[in-house]
Amino acid sequence: MAVPAIAAQTSSQRLLASTRRFSRWLTSTRVVLSLAMLAVMFVMVVIPLYKLVEITVTWQAHDLTRVPTAVEGEFTTFHWVRMLTGIIGKIYTYTPLQHSMTIAVGSTLLALVIGGSLAWLVVRTDMPGRKLVNQLAVLPYIMPSWTLAQAWLVFFKNRTTGGTPGVFEFLVGQAPPSWLSYGPVPIIICSALHYYTFFFLFVSAALISIDSNLEEAGDLMGASRWRILRKITMPLVLPAILSGVIMTFSKVMGTFGGPNILGLPIRYYTLATMIRGSLAAGEGGDAFVLAIVLILLAITTIYINQRLVGTRRSYETIGGRGFVAQASKLGKYKRAFQIAVIIFQILVIAVPIGLLLWNTLMLIDGNYSLSNFTLQHWIGAANTHYNSGEPGVLLNPKIWQTAWNSIKLSLFTAFFTALLGIILGYAIVKGRGTRLSKLVEQLAYIPYVIPGIAFGAVYIAMFARKLGPIPPLYGTFALLVIVSVSKHLPYSSRSGVSAMMQVGHELEEAGMVAGANVWQRFSRIIFPLTKSGFMSGFLMTFITTMRELSLIILLVTPATQLLASQTMFYTENGDAQMANVVILILIAIVVAGNFIIGRFSRGGSLRKGLGM
Repeated sequence: MAVPAIAAQTSSQRLLASTRRFSRWLTSTRVVLSLAMLAVMFVMVVIPLYKLVEITVTWQAHDLTRVPTAVEGEFTTFHWVRMLTGIIGKIYTYTPLQHSMTIAVGSTLLALVIGGSLAWLVVRTDMPGRKLVNQLAVLPYIMPSWTLAQAWLVFFKNRTTGGTPGVFEFLVGQAPPSWLSYGPVPIIICSALHYYTFFFLFVSAALISIDSNLEEAGDLMGASRWRILRKITMPLVLPAILSGVIMTFSKVMGTFGGPNILGLPIRYYTLATMIRGSLAAGEGGDAFVLAIVLILLAITTIYINQRLVGTRRSYETIGGRGFVAQASKLGKYKRAFQIAVIIFQILVIAVPIGLLLWNTLMLIDGNYSLSNFTLQHWIGAANTHYNSGEPGVLLNPKIWQTAWNSIKLSLFTAFFTALLGIILGYAIVKGRGTRLSKLVEQLAYIPYVIPGIAFGAVYIAMFARKLGPIPPLYGTFALLVIVSVSKHLPYSSRSGVSAMMQVGHELEEAGMVAGANVWQRFSRIIFPLTKSGFMSGFLMTFITTMRELSLIILLVTPATQLLASQTMFYTENGDAQMANVVILILIAIVVAGNFIIGRFSRGGSLRKGLGM
């Protein structure tokens, strides 16, 4: 009888030991934080996606006007059939999808040429002024994405859709062709000139890590420059190029500002502009079908990229014999390349801002003579003849409130996102290799693959009605903060992981031995050591939130209007000069914020925020 008793005692001891191990695991700091982050991301990411799909497969109140026998809330494939088949599917889905693909592919290829060429000139040649070019190359990304589109319209617009002529027609006396004023060509050019920064940063980082001895070995073997580029350099920078392709393609697919400004006048719709139009018409189910199509397309693109990178051959570029990064000699073309790059950066940075400023100083749009000079749009009193009776922007209380809304939203979003980034970084790094850590990392990455306007649609689907104890949030400032924090989690988590990787386990263990609790270890050890990652995430989020349009265009109301959405309101209302004043103010705030935060952070930068 003793043997069964001993066996029973051993079994109970094992169970007790397992319970204690599980309890210690469950109450450990990294697991508690991981579970808390899973709960947060479940509410901020998973539930909204579920609500988005749910609305597309149930009857909505607006559908009863078409199908009176339908019962609101019951299952239906009506929206999917309507949007994917027949003439409606062609007009509302397939034609905008074709336009979106045309713009995204064209912009990505052009951005690759521009960004890759600039990266090679800055990193791998002896072109003069490379440090200045390196600094100026990221400025287009700081400006709102639709700045170039608005400047293009000021210069090239014609009277095809009515209205006033642009600067080109005023100077030359002849209107530019419509294909140059509106449609895919200007949208592609403007998008590429904004997003080439991705390729410049990624390719620059890749080129810096390539040992010049590899290319020189090819040269000694008699390979031509083209063969060296194709067989040695290109395979080594391919992952960087693919990263740039994904970033640019996904951003352009979901962008709203440029296509709205340059496409809407000639009814050149993309998926992004069609989603906004469908929601404005009350067609929520139809709009969300388009949003899901956009999301699936982005996911497919990411998957293809991962397959390409995951199956490519591996190359070692840094060995133990020393690293050499020798600049290529441009010879007699050195000065020509420098002048070309200077002209390019003037055209991309200075000229658009100059055109917008010139336009804001003209009393009557279309007349760019000195006799038409005015400050009406800046400091003019309210006049029913101009700007729908509103006073100049600097004397307009609505604009001051709008500017404060933008700054407040950016600060709140930057703080909460950067803080969550550090927590996510801790949970992911401390549990590295575990299933829980991988799940947290994958969930944090989901918002990245969802285009901005589709993500905004997700939050309309979730918060338009009461959700459990949460009241309807549509039209509130809190919803803007929640959606902005959720969308920027992938960037902040990347900064947090990078910063947390530099903190050794022994530092926190020493604090535990000294009797420090969780909060003391975080505030006195972890946060001071990861402050640069926090500030990088803060800076990146502040800049992107200030100039974000696609994400919030569906969510703002007159009470929560932001500077970015206000520019679209003025543009669509025919008050282009007021829109341009607001854009200039927005750029000034972003640049000032970038400078101030950068000074305080001492190391926080756009490059670090992008993970460079």
